[in-house]
Amino acid sequence: MISNKLYLENLGQISKLDYDWNFFQNKTILVAGARGLIGSYFIDEIMYLNKIKNLNCTIIAIGRNKNSLENRFKEYLNYSTFKIYEMDINNKIKLNDTIDFIIDGASNTHPLAYSTDPVGTIITNVIGLYNLLNLAVDKKIKKFIFLSSVEIYGENLNNIDAYKETDLGYIDCNTLRAGYPESKRLGEALCQAYIEKYDLDISIARISRVYGPTLLKEDSKALSQFLNKAINDEDIILKSEGKQFFSYTYVGDVVSAILLIISKGKNGEAYNIADEQSNILLKDLAQLIAESVGKKVIFELPNEIERKGYSTATKAILDGSKLKELGFVPLIHIEEGIQRTIKIMKEK
Repeated sequence: MISNKLYLENLGQISKLDYDWNFFQNKTILVAGARGLIGSYFIDEIMYLNKIKNLNCTIIAIGRNKNSLENRFKEYLNYSTFKIYEMDINNKIKLNDTIDFIIDGASNTHPLAYSTDPVGTIITNVIGLYNLLNLAVDKKIKKFIFLSSVEIYGENLNNIDAYKETDLGYIDCNTLRAGYPESKRLGEALCQAYIEKYDLDISIARISRVYGPTLLKEDSKALSQFLNKAINDEDIILKSEGKQFFSYTYVGDVVSAILLIISKGKNGEAYNIADEQSNILLKDLAQLIAESVGKKVIFELPNEIERKGYSTATKAILDGSKLKELGFVPLIHIEEGIQRTIKIMKEK
């Protein structure tokens, strides 16, 4: 991945931002969910910054499959600033390393996982977070970042144009699909409890729908399926009328936002991560991707397992003005982001 010219260009864009990069000098960052869409890009970005800015920032990448981690990050295995630990965060975590920052990006994050592993979805978002917070207390870390989701806002009852951090929509908690948003909501409450009881410094990143070249093949989100079809030069399958109106953000911009929240985010605050220039109807997004590879959109009904994992939300637009006040500027908007993603994934 890091040998791809366009991907390296993406990493370089972030490095040119007017951030306080010295803040990360000689620090150690633990990334839970290291192989995921966001975690893997974040690690590549830090390793790139180490190279061009001499940060000497150490990454501790943790996940449940060591072989998978080693395969994804094989370029870094001999680096003194990179460590891999195989572990399940749902079990008590013991590490001897000094840690400055923790990023909790470990979670089931797509519909098929919600429907086939509903208990694991909830447990990881709550017990896994609990274990990471206890590690943070033990290590007396400087900053903890909990990666939350647009889904905590629930279903828009057409009374909110764009969710601000103080808004809240409707969630029917007595459903299988509620496991993900409700456990993310509980995760945020758990963070507040640790701030109060243990004086931890925690900020919450509420992330819009994310896409980019680090997405995993097993990701069953609609956009991810569209992109996987595109890189295989297949027609795009849309399993609804496509009237859902959502915020999307390129993964590089999400990582840029997380870096900013680590250095400037206020304790206890939640920040929406969104690109207002990338708000789009699902059917228009499908058409955009189809046209980019010379294919067409095919409408198809979802199967029963897929349907159980689908969100019922029809409008989920995030107001990102609070994060912009910290200095966040999205660099790659939806059309360019889709083109870059397809090109990098095809080459990969």
